[in-house]
Amino acid sequence: MDDIELLVEKQKVIEVITDLFVATDQRDWPTVLDCFAPQVLFDMRSLTGTAPGTVAAKDIVAGWEQGLAPLKAVHHQAGNFQVRVEGSEAVAFCYALASHYLPNPFGRNTRVFVGSYDFQLTKDGARWRITMFRFNLKYIEGNPELEKSM
Repeated sequence: MDDIELLVEKQKVIEVITDLFVATDQRDWPTVLDCFAPQVLFDMRSLTGTAPGTVAAKDIVAGWEQGLAPLKAVHHQAGNFQVRVEGSEAVAFCYALASHYLPNPFGRNTRVFVGSYDFQLTKDGARWRITMFRFNLKYIEGNPELEKSM
């Protein structure tokens, strides 16, 4: 792969990750699903304590759809992307913030997750798809029980 091809592929990887975050914020679940391979090594243990495991992408998306439904707004902001492409495989890292907003009578309307993500992706035809998703929580700011505040 020459330098130009490598840069193009790295940008395509970043676009899939960005599409994942933007589509999640827009609650565009078909687009979120399209970012994933059918099976994903899913690791949220830094947040949930649950051991990582292979999960059907449709189950990840269904869980997010249900979990985010009560919120008035969700906003992901990602940056500091680092991407390595080797043939049809890629690994990526980024910092990210995820902000949840739900107005409530107590005024504690927000919760922000600060951390980073690790991804592995595989090229499926012309499209990259996420095969491994790991969230690395640094800290949570705001109302940890936002949905229970109503």
